[in-house]
Amino acid sequence: MNLSNQIKTTRLLNAVAAGTTDQNGTGVDMQGFLGVRFTFLFGTITSGAVTSCKAQQSSDDGSADTYADLEGTAIAVADDDDNQVVVLDVYRPRERYVRPVIDRGTQNAVIDGIIAEQYGAIVQPTTDDATTVVDSEIHVSPAEGTA
Repeated sequence: MNLSNQIKTTRLLNAVAAGTTDQNGTGVDMQGFLGVRFTFLFGTITSGAVTSCKAQQSSDDGSADTYADLEGTAIAVADDDDNQVVVLDVYRPRERYVRPVIDRGTQNAVIDGIIAEQYGAIVQPTTDDATTVVDSEIHVSPAEGTA
């Protein structure tokens, strides 16, 4: 078995230039999945920056029911964590939609993007989000040679 057939990968936030404005990733529909792992990618973080990541949920992707913070999901990002990655995994959220959020304040923090990997799919193989994933390949016991 390979991981690619068992997860759905989606890019939820593109790169964002240095700034102090909070950034909300796109919500993912958890129907048919047990969990989602958000990977937050950072660039340069200015000394003194107050930066953190968290997850929020909503019953309807925020159209009528606003997103609310998920208790205990906040992860602090130190101002010397330049070019680092933060991983936040939410298993069995209580509402259908979940989104990642980056809180930025005080000083600039560069965001390289946010990736979601939904797992525990009821139906396999899964299909990546074609609007954000250009291609995906699976190789089983490949021989040595020209890539």
